[in-house]
Amino acid sequence: MASSLASLVVFLHVCDGSCLRYPLETCTASGYLRGKSSNCSDPDCCKAGAMYPQHRCSPPVTADTTAHMTIVSFAAGGDGGGAAACDGQYHSDDQMLVSLSTGWYDDGSRCNKNITVNANGRSVLAMVVDECDSVYGCEAEQNFQPPCGNNIISASPAVWKALAIPEARIGYYDVRRM
Repeated sequence: MASSLASLVVFLHVCDGSCLRYPLETCTASGYLRGKSSNCSDPDCCKAGAMYPQHRCSPPVTADTTAHMTIVSFAAGGDGGGAAACDGQYHSDDQMLVSLSTGWYDDGSRCNKNITVNANGRSVLAMVVDECDSVYGCEAEQNFQPPCGNNIISASPAVWKALAIPEARIGYYDVRRM
């Protein structure tokens, strides 16, 4: 993906189950991170001794690119960890915001640029404000979460609401770019 693109258009629909979680043919793990013990009670926190894949790349965006949308709060005290990487600020959950996996974040070249997200027959513009780190994790800075997958779009609650994602599906939504 050329870093000179002004915007990234991502068309999303529910994955039918045939989507690959980590498309190995286009972006293999660059290493593994061993989980550490923490005082985290969230079931998604790193497990001591578990091995988590690290990715410095993301799959190229094509008609068949698999993506997974997760929900994240960019607000102070939210589950996004620290302030947003693009501007060092916290943001309201009412704003249309996303963070992208390390490869798609592209060293910040997409900061403050919009991506188009389409799902459920709806379309929204969301501004890239952060990186969903696919290399580092299991530390306080990442809320003791493992590294992100190589194909993650973490979206604010406002994006989920605007896309009318069913409440039972909020949190992790399998999607594919069309």
